[in-house]
Amino acid sequence: MTDTPFTTRFAPSPTGPLHLGHVTAAFFARDHAGPHGRFLLRIEDIDTTRCREEFIAETLEDLAWVGLAWEGGVLRQSRRMPLYQEPLTHLSERGLLYPCFCTRSEVRREAAEAFSAPHHAPDGSLIYPGTCRHMASAERQRRLAEGQPHTLRLDVAKALATLRAPLMWRELDDSRVPCHPEAFGDVVLARRDTPASYHLCVTHDDAAQGVTLVTRGEDLRDVTSIHRLLQELMGWPEPIYAFHPLLCDANGKRLAKRDGALSIRALREAGATPHSVRQAAGLSS
Repeated sequence: MTDTPFTTRFAPSPTGPLHLGHVTAAFFARDHAGPHGRFLLRIEDIDTTRCREEFIAETLEDLAWVGLAWEGGVLRQSRRMPLYQEPLTHLSERGLLYPCFCTRSEVRREAAEAFSAPHHAPDGSLIYPGTCRHMASAERQRRLAEGQPHTLRLDVAKALATLRAPLMWRELDDSRVPCHPEAFGDVVLARRDTPASYHLCVTHDDAAQGVTLVTRGEDLRDVTSIHRLLQELMGWPEPIYAFHPLLCDANGKRLAKRDGALSIRALREAGATPHSVRQAAGLSS
């Protein structure tokens, strides 16, 4: 799909069976690497409560069966947790992180009671009203000393104030798209049960793996603003971005794991061939 050599990656989260939408995304990334580029595979398994070893094994097998090959080994984020501490420490030392002691139910209640609108970010998540951002230092230190559970949130307004130029992302046609990370509020970068969040891990590993073209579905277009902010704060390279449409069923509903959407394993067991699966995923070959 391009003659420019890029380093791209497919990075599924093994929380369920691989489905046709994943196949579309994987080949989209591979094809955009170009004939002389690099295509990598990364397993984003930081969610230890939902990610399973059997799903990882099935994912690797199904990808190989459908005819997808990648360069080198498979990077697994769950084995890289200590590496994510460095950017957290860096952001903390710059005063850009703060501990949040609110539970999920408290966040929902506080967001509902907030007078400012909207209450939801572009991805549908609740916008945190900043309760703990305004906590007195003595109270914060007391709670930390007591070992109270907390997340680490990025002070987005403070972070944006450190930038010298308007934040943009660049697409394949060289167009520049304005970023609006403030639309998501103060995002979580580390959780009680996971030392680092998706936003931190994905931007860290794209930089570490030398990814020069990030391919992703249209549903992740908006969160690119958060990732560009983290790249600027950390001094990580700025990749180019390319977005693919989401694969939908006959009723126009997006394919999703939680709906049992046309898993590759089920199609294989029903007698499908790699060629027929690629065709069903909207691929020409």
